[in-house]
Amino acid sequence: MIGFQVKRDRKKVSATDHKNNDEEAALFREAMRDVIPLPPPNQAVHRQKPPRPIVRPRVETTVTRDTLSDHLSLEIQQGDEWSYLRPGLSRQILRKLRRGHWKIQAELDLHGMTRDEARYALAAFLDECGRYGARCVSVIHGRGLSSKNREPVLKSRVGSWLAQRDDVLAFCQANPEHGGSGAVLVLLKSSA
Repeated sequence: MIGFQVKRDRKKVSATDHKNNDEEAALFREAMRDVIPLPPPNQAVHRQKPPRPIVRPRVETTVTRDTLSDHLSLEIQQGDEWSYLRPGLSRQILRKLRRGHWKIQAELDLHGMTRDEARYALAAFLDECGRYGARCVSVIHGRGLSSKNREPVLKSRVGSWLAQRDDVLAFCQANPEHGGSGAVLVLLKSSA
């Protein structure tokens, strides 16, 4: 096989290419004359970095375990909506909490935990929330539907544990969309 190379005059090729490109561009513009651009999408583009995960304590400390006592209890009648407001605070705070004035910033689910596991988890959770500046949190204690006598086991204990904490200003039963009688909304002191 014999190889050969054709040499073209660069000026002729360039002039021909530009003429074709101009014609194609004109044809394209003519074809797209009645086209209407699509509206921008209704989506927000998030440019922030996602928050760093909260590091959970791995080892139970005696300080955390012993901070909440089971010997204090809040009386809650079956079916009653319950709440707590730290003495000296305005009832307006509790009203705002019930109405969802504060956005829920963190949630703890105690389903399936024993009393001691729940007590430790609640104390650790509230400590973490304080470190990260969470103001309103949800604690899901359950309705007791799978327990003996179908009564809530943790509900009254969670209430008494929360009332013992200095950083808890108020709490109330959650609205139905946030767990209803199986959860409680908690307002914590501001870290600022």
